Order: sequence, then C-alpha cells, then structure tokens
Amino acid sequence: MFDRYVAEPLIRAAALLLALCPALASAMPTNRPTPGYTRVAIETSVGTIIVAVDNKRAPRTSANFLAYVDDGRFDGVTFYRAARRKSNPKLGLIQGGIDTDARRSLPPIPHEPTSKTGIRHLDATLSMARPNRPDSAMGNFFITAGATPNMDARGDYIGYAAFGHVVAGMDVVQRILAMPTCCGSGAMRGQMIVKRVEIRRARRLEGTARPTRGVKPWLIGLRRKQGD
Repeated sequence: MFDRYVAEPLIRAAALLLALCPALASAMPTNRPTPGYTRVAIETSVGTIIVAVDNKRAPRTSANFLAYVDDGRFDGVTFYRAARRKSNPKLGLIQGGIDTDARRSLPPIPHEPTSKTGIRHLDATLSMARPNRPDSAMGNFFITAGATPNMDARGDYIGYAAFGHVVAGMDVVQRILAMPTCCGSGAMRGQMIVKRVEIRRARRLEGTARPTRGVKPWLIGLRRKQGD
C-alpha cells in the first residue's frame, strides 16, 4: 500500500514533465536504436564515444557526417582541440575530424542553423565546426561539455549547426577535454592538444552504410605506405 502511494505521484510528475518538454525528450535519445536517429561509435585511443545524429531535424548535416563515417574518412584522424572555460575547466568543447587534410574532404554543405532545426547547444551536443563564413562546414565537428548557448543562431548571427547528441562516453569527452594544450592562433590560441587523440574508427551502429563514389585519395597514400 505504501509503495502505491509513493509511486503514483512520481509517475504523474514524470508524465507531466514529458508532456511539458517533448522537444527535450526527443532531443536526447538513449543509447539504443531510436526512430529518426542514427548512432555512430567514435572509437578513440582513450575510449569510445557514441553519438546519435538527428536525421529528421538536421538532415543535410547528419547526411554529411554519415558520409564521412561510411567512407572511412574519420578513420585515423584525431581530436586535436580542447577548449576549456577559464571559469570551470570541466566545461568547454573538444573538436576533431579531418582538420586541414584536404584529401579526406567532401564539398562544403549548406548551413542548418539552430533556429531552423531546434537543436540547441546543450551539454553533450554534437555540432559542426566551420570557418568564419556560412555554408562552409565539411569534415570537422565538436562536442560540448556543458551548455553553450552562444553557439546558437540569433538575429543576424548564424551560429553553428548542431545535429546530434552524445548518448554514451561523456567520460571520454571529459578525458580529452582535460588533456594538455598549447599553440594555436586566433580563437583557438592555446587550445591545440599537445598529444592528439587518435580516432581509430567511426562506424554506424544501425542502418546501411552509403559510401560515396569516386577516388579516396587518402587511401591511396595509406596503401602505398603499408606496402613499403
């Protein structure tokens, strides 16, 4: 009898919360197959991060990220940036991807702002890095540690294209964020990871891979190196 009286108010409260916050519930899938999302395991030298990309609300950005995954363009690249907040070093972001390796790049994609997708830069958000111009994101991405609302679109500011969320492995994100940094310039000054973290492999956890057609120039160089 006691359990029923305790449980019923909790159930009603949970139902009310979900009713009031449907967007929050849908934006944070758990680590299992979820309609509208594709999970990707990013296997690094310090552990695995599992992200869920939002195919419905950010279709172009998600398709671009999955193309890099399906082609193997992220295999062998690194997390190269750890930007910690001065007020709290456990907050900030880590950035990884192809960096400046043009051999691995696909054409830049149209920008999908948060004002259009509704995917905000909350804690553990997956988003696209880009140069300081619109429609320029390619093969670099970042993961937030803590909410970063200044990266959301507002007014004339286009912000960054958030397109997914970490569903497992935030301890790995924190491990990378805490790594020693130096060097860099401009907004990245002092934020380059001294000993970069290798992304050994990025792979889908569901769905069918759809690799792009054409020559993969970075693989040609890799095969030559392996044949030496």
